[in-house]
Amino acid sequence: MNPLRVAEDPSPTEVFALLDDDYARALLAATSHRPMTATELSNDCDMSLSTVYRRLDALEDCGLVAARTQIADDGHHVDVYEAQMDELTVCLTDGTFDVSLSVESTTHEFADALVDLWEGL
Repeated sequence: MNPLRVAEDPSPTEVFALLDDDYARALLAATSHRPMTATELSNDCDMSLSTVYRRLDALEDCGLVAARTQIADDGHHVDVYEAQMDELTVCLTDGTFDVSLSVESTTHEFADALVDLWEGL
């Protein structure tokens, strides 16, 4: 099993760009309900595998999604991805944005609320 990657506080620019991306938001929302493989995400979110993997890499780099390896009964293995957001805080102090991310457990209500909020802007 792969250890979960925990990002240090991500760059505000990276987080804002990801949250502004329809594909990244769809992947984040989908993985907030249950761990999913890239193939499942491709099918459920109606996007190509290459798009799924590119966005998952970016989401992992920011600590918003974590991958772990599952071993099947037949000995094969597959990576599954799961949203890792408990809290995302954005502060503006003296003209500088600061993004703080808490990733201790997955909360699907938060990810859904974030998607709803972002789409409502």
